[in-house]
Amino acid sequence: MPRQAAVAPPALEVVAAAEVVEEDGEAEAEDQEERWARLLPELLSEVVRRVEASGGERWPARKDVVSCACVCRRWRDAAVAVVRPPAESGKITFPSSLKQPGPREFPMQCFIKRNKKNSTFYLYLGLKNSPMDKGKFLMAARRFRRGPHTEYIISLDADDLSQGSNAYMGKLRSDFWGTNFKVYDSKPPYDGAKASSSRSSRRFGSRRISPQVSAGNYEVGQVSYKYNLLKSRGPRRMYCTLECPSTQETWENSLKTKFRKPTRATILRNKAPRWHEHLQCWCLNFHGRVTVASVKNFQLVAAADPSDPTGTADEETVLLQFGKVDDDMFTMDYRQPLSAFQAFAISLSSFGTKLACE
Repeated sequence: MPRQAAVAPPALEVVAAAEVVEEDGEAEAEDQEERWARLLPELLSEVVRRVEASGGERWPARKDVVSCACVCRRWRDAAVAVVRPPAESGKITFPSSLKQPGPREFPMQCFIKRNKKNSTFYLYLGLKNSPMDKGKFLMAARRFRRGPHTEYIISLDADDLSQGSNAYMGKLRSDFWGTNFKVYDSKPPYDGAKASSSRSSRRFGSRRISPQVSAGNYEVGQVSYKYNLLKSRGPRRMYCTLECPSTQETWENSLKTKFRKPTRATILRNKAPRWHEHLQCWCLNFHGRVTVASVKNFQLVAAADPSDPTGTADEETVLLQFGKVDDDMFTMDYRQPLSAFQAFAISLSSFGTKLACE
């Protein structure tokens, strides 16, 4: 009798067909990506320039520029080369822009929304100077109590506020009294920087599941509030010490820490308010950006470096201002040398009661 050809079961035929379709789809996607990547660098740059020029100056239209950077690695490199950093353009485009200094000539206007129920804070880029401004979401932070300390975990993802997330940006950690804070970055600020050896950092490193997630927290700044034991009248007194890399280093080496060098610390202090006899209160000129009186309101200016007796500082230019406009709405305006991440961390330190300072 003639042999009959073996017939595969229908289920196996379906699986085999699915595998073929899947392989064909992956091959087609790879071929499509290669086709885009083969474009001449000059042509790539011109495409990104035209996308940015054709309505991509402001959000939400600016997402088209980000889409160009998401095509493949070559497109990302072209977009990074064309799009100028916040210090030059006054625009926030990529996630790396959040850790780059703002412009020098004018402040970046942002606002913070607070959710008291879950102790979460949301940072938005202001798109128009209006109470109806919905803004562009930048970062979120959540307050956690860890023993005697309080921590604010800062993330790019409002739904994933954990140190084990790929969206983790850094954190703010306070002492027991809530008067001294340390700012930690998820990435090393320069080559050779050492990660914090705190228990939380070690616990974070042990839960690391992806090589893209930083293995530690790197201290990049401190915020302190002066004690007011005599309960004298007046606002809180703040001092900040931060590592602020230069604009050029930050932009050109935003993805390369091995070329970064440590820089001299930037020292800030709160601008002293003036007593208004008619209103019987302490006043600062927020230029209409703050409308509700609050002990949380502040303005920071440069302070002279105590280690340099001959040094001077511009004590008039406000580098960061933060103030209340509604029950759970606050404005946050910053400029060079601060980044959005640093400004957000400093502003978070203002939330919460500080019995020893008020």
